[in-house]
Amino acid sequence: MSDSEYLTRAEAALAAVERTLDDIEADIEFERSGNVLTLEFENGTKIIVNLQPPMREIWIAAKAGGFHFRFTDDAWRDTRNGTEFFAALSEYATQQAGEPVHFEA
Repeated sequence: MSDSEYLTRAEAALAAVERTLDDIEADIEFERSGNVLTLEFENGTKIIVNLQPPMREIWIAAKAGGFHFRFTDDAWRDTRNGTEFFAALSEYATQQAGEPVHFEA
């Protein structure tokens, strides 16, 4: 994947997360600063989603741990277990929000 293709796909993923956050009922504040998207939950916990252009990955830092996602088989997948990015983010956000949160591309 070229650098420009990576940035296009990665930016689209972050934009999808932001669109979802605009539309959901859960009380999740978010802020975007460059390649970093910070989600802050009512209980004070955070999830950080950031782009890693040198690695061509998207990283998530959540209460559940740190996770790296690489674009494989037409989806962003966890480099350790193959979990799809939006499914993983939904799970981590649901855990931290204490209510169902669902992200999709």
